[in-house]
Amino acid sequence: MDLIARLRAGLPGEAILTDPDVTGSYANDMASFCEAGTPAVVVLPRTVEQVQHIMRTATELRVPVVPQGARTGLSGAANASDGCIVLSLVKMDRIIEINPVDRIAVVEPGVINAVLSRAVNEHGLYYPPDPSSWEECSIGGNIGTASGGLCCVKYGVTAEYVLGLDVVLADGRLLTCGRRTAKGVAGYDLTRLFVGSEGSLGIVVRAVLALKPEPPGQLALAAEFPSTDAACEAVCEIMARGHAPSLLELMDRTSIRAVNDMAQMGLPDSTEALLLAAFDTPEPAADLAAVGALCTAAGATEVVPAETAAESDLLLQARRLTLTALERVKSATMIDDVCVPRSRLAEMLDGTAAIAEKYDLTIGVCAHAGDGNTHPTVCFDAADPDESRRARESFDDIMALGLQLGGTITGEHGVGVLKKEWLARELGPVGVELQRGIKEVFDPLGILNPGKLF
Repeated sequence: MDLIARLRAGLPGEAILTDPDVTGSYANDMASFCEAGTPAVVVLPRTVEQVQHIMRTATELRVPVVPQGARTGLSGAANASDGCIVLSLVKMDRIIEINPVDRIAVVEPGVINAVLSRAVNEHGLYYPPDPSSWEECSIGGNIGTASGGLCCVKYGVTAEYVLGLDVVLADGRLLTCGRRTAKGVAGYDLTRLFVGSEGSLGIVVRAVLALKPEPPGQLALAAEFPSTDAACEAVCEIMARGHAPSLLELMDRTSIRAVNDMAQMGLPDSTEALLLAAFDTPEPAADLAAVGALCTAAGATEVVPAETAAESDLLLQARRLTLTALERVKSATMIDDVCVPRSRLAEMLDGTAAIAEKYDLTIGVCAHAGDGNTHPTVCFDAADPDESRRARESFDDIMALGLQLGGTITGEHGVGVLKKEWLARELGPVGVELQRGIKEVFDPLGILNPGKLF
């Protein structure tokens, strides 16, 4: 029995896509410079049993399977391989339970992050992880890449909110790991192992997520600096003094200029760095005043605190527009997500500026400064082979710089295809050997998302 016939034995007809014009549209995510193959078929299951049937079929026929969510990723982790089954989980989009007493939500992987966030808000609760693509990205994809967002400085990343998972393994068995309870340390932490595994160990079909009480509305301030070094000094002082901002973001000169050109934000040409801080504490105005004083002491030329939520939104608008503005600079962008210790943030920004000069490229940096997670965005003309080559080489130099500064090649976008060469450098030979051993335990035939990570 061939692949399509075998799949049809356990899936409804509308769940199987074979038209090459349609299946080709599922071939890749949003990453640049990542090869993608041609899938044999795309399947869109709606139930756990259907996912199990797909995986049993794949195991029996030795067909690779590439799990996908909303395909908003930036590392090629969702890219198809030749002849694979693309297993799209977008139809599994139910919020099964929101429990205010236990402060958990139980969801399927296709639930959109923003949909979940708004749903739990109605119960006075809060799901903190908020990637920039939160209106489009799925919870399953967030779990696969251990994604973060603007609020990570105070609330942490996706991994810290995944309490339990139901996972369909490569051979079709269903594994339930983790818990619904506030505490639980029974056995190895398999749940955490799946978070960030990019679909290489199993297919997440259900997740138990921790929730927090909804915080008060936040107030923000914007501080303009004459240098990135001064802005990074302010970041270090804010964190060293024990402040807990709900947001602490930084934009370099290139990003500021791009936003000014697009939206006429009116930021002075003399501004080399813009620091944005926000607090959702009971007395945010007092916290902003304290942080404003630290910014001034570090050399800020102007500090503008908001007094209302509307003013806060206006101040934060520049940060929200950054990536859109940089995408207008050239026809293509590569967005990195190197994370370094906060104490070395200035070196990371200065080094990135030197790399931009070395390769004669526009590279704008916005950063989740509070946790050292930088997003250097390389702007280039995809139709120019030489400029494309320089863009790729500059991207590699940025990752090398991050490792040199004691950082990591990815803070929240994952490894996928784009960074697998660099993962080996970060982990070292012993680390790679052990991780490959773990992969073999869960996926002995190597059919789950082949060619990713290693």
